[in-house]
Amino acid sequence: MSKSAFRVATFNCASIRARLPVLLDWLARNQPDVLGLQETKVTDADFPVEPIQELGYAVAFRGQKSHAGVALISREPAQDIVYGLDDGRPADEARLISAVIRGIPIVNTYVPQGQSVESEQFQYKLEWLARLRDWFERHHSPHEPLLWIGDFNVATEEIDVHDPRRLTNHVDFHPAARAALERVRQWGFVDVFRKHHPNEAGQYTFWDYRVRGAMERGLGWRVDHIWATQPLAQKSLDSWIDVEPRKAERPSDHTFLVAEFSL
Repeated sequence: MSKSAFRVATFNCASIRARLPVLLDWLARNQPDVLGLQETKVTDADFPVEPIQELGYAVAFRGQKSHAGVALISREPAQDIVYGLDDGRPADEARLISAVIRGIPIVNTYVPQGQSVESEQFQYKLEWLARLRDWFERHHSPHEPLLWIGDFNVATEEIDVHDPRRLTNHVDFHPAARAALERVRQWGFVDVFRKHHPNEAGQYTFWDYRVRGAMERGLGWRVDHIWATQPLAQKSLDSWIDVEPRKAERPSDHTFLVAEFSL
């Protein structure tokens, strides 16, 4: 990594306390400038701050017991930290953290999963994405540098899932979910991974624990994303998925997605 490169990563850790060894090892070996975490599943009082600080990182977080939770780990302390949506409806502070790091606004989200297409939770997911687009509209401009990272709980293209025909009615690949996310993208985002790997199938960030041998059999999804507005996407150098942590002892069902930018 060159001295001018800005390395950003995202990782759904599926419980930061359970995944702390995997997380600390990855931080030490890869030394990102910023890492967004989702599904930390821990109250703020129990967040493991000290081991992260011992590696030379600052961390900002908002969580709750056994569900959701987001964090931003960064070499430089985050500025202008904001939690949750601010439209008068449930703020969902454990699903969104926003901050400015090295002069770049970064938004890290854990989008609701949706449970089942017939459920109220799925409708909430669609509404949440609509609210998020409005939030971007109020607080940011597509003509200025901005990063949106996290577990979006939506695979955007057929090549982002292992069996698009069978999975078309899944909450993370349903046409309504894809359309809702696409509306946010059209506000002004570029999918940085797809910019550098436009036609590569089989590039996944998630392999379901409940599916036996999912990773070995290639039964994955790309639901974790790093998106940038055009001014920042133009400065992207590369993006890649590090699959090795998914093979570690006691791994998350997700792995790390990384992107580098020239600042």
